[in-house]
Amino acid sequence: MESGQDNLRKRFLSWQCLLRQRAMRSGGGRPTPGMRPCLSLSDSGTFSEDVTVLINHSEPAADAAYFRHMVLKTHDPVERYGDALKYLAASYYQRPHEFADEMTGLFAAGGLLARALRARKACKLDFKQFNTYFHLPCSIRQLGQDSDGWQVTYWHNRLFNPNMPAEVVVLGFIPDWSQVEHHAG
Repeated sequence: MESGQDNLRKRFLSWQCLLRQRAMRSGGGRPTPGMRPCLSLSDSGTFSEDVTVLINHSEPAADAAYFRHMVLKTHDPVERYGDALKYLAASYYQRPHEFADEMTGLFAAGGLLARALRARKACKLDFKQFNTYFHLPCSIRQLGQDSDGWQVTYWHNRLFNPNMPAEVVVLGFIPDWSQVEHHAG
């Protein structure tokens, strides 16, 4: 990756870590606009609803195991939510360089958007918050249940959403850094 593209990648991950840390520490863990990009399947620039995507450590196996442990140790969703906030607010987002640039999202397996994303295999994610904007063209791949990326995404979502659909699919969004548009005001 060229240094300009690598700088964009680093800037994006640093911004995402900052937004997510703030959301955990002072926003009750609720996703902010910068964590919920508008998603477009077309080249016309029209966007669908916002989607929540996760950023994950480059080596997510330990995170997946810990998230799973937190989910399974209690049946109380309030306790689980509190434990997740404490863990993620502490040092989880402190080192942006430890995160992979492939973002993940969990979708209902039979849902229209999930089917369209799997068929298209590409989309655009439009992140905006405060005066910062990232427009990321992404390729899409479906992650297998045995992959660390699927596991960390599934268990992270279970921490915050006890009413997830029974059948889910986890998709990976891989930015094309050579095509990214960025503005910071």
